[in-house]
Amino acid sequence: MDMLVIKKNPDAVIENETGKIFKRYNVVEFKGSGDGLTIDDYYKLVGYACLYKGLGKHVNEIPAKELTITFMREAYPRKLFKILTEAGVKIKEEYKGIYYLSGNVTFDTQIIVTKQLDGDKHAGLRILSKHAEERDIRKFLEEAGLTKEKDDLQNIDAMLQVSVAENMALYGEVRRNKDMCEALRTLMKDEIDKEVAEGKAEGKAEEHKANVEKLADNYLQTGAANTKEEAIKMAKAILG
Repeated sequence: MDMLVIKKNPDAVIENETGKIFKRYNVVEFKGSGDGLTIDDYYKLVGYACLYKGLGKHVNEIPAKELTITFMREAYPRKLFKILTEAGVKIKEEYKGIYYLSGNVTFDTQIIVTKQLDGDKHAGLRILSKHAEERDIRKFLEEAGLTKEKDDLQNIDAMLQVSVAENMALYGEVRRNKDMCEALRTLMKDEIDKEVAEGKAEGKAEEHKANVEKLADNYLQTGAANTKEEAIKMAKAILG
């Protein structure tokens, strides 16, 4: 199942607009750039939520009134909203870019259109778009720079990796900004260290290969070996 289930502490109060709808159990699906959100996708997640509800260890362990559904997608799902409206579902933009579904629905549902979200409040979701904006990246880096918890930093690193992969050209511009580049380096330190280590390992491998070739050629020239294959085998025995 391609979804995330978030269990909320009953005593927790969520101020963020994207999480205000959350109850005890929350089924979430994030649609990547280019992914569609059709009526079939909608019912598929509703079905997953129904299945999740039915997996309780005892009857009604997960009450329907304590379960919500969240879709996140970059673009406004015009066709989906038209079909849902015709089916008797009421759609209300509760917050900028956040649409609540009510009426003919199985669970409380929201559809988040990340492109429409307020950049000052939701930069973290807006940077996951293929069309991220520099101001959103700047805002995200500023907020992320205040984070100290290891788990949160790992999540930030994962989000940045997705954003960088989707917006290579933009991050090339970001790296030219000294302050923003330093913030990126700090937040992605583990990933950068890994790439450096892999680069060094690759460099050593290339150097070793060149040394083997050089020694093998020497064996051939001196007559110590009769074939290239034999020469390389001898060189590897010496160099490891």
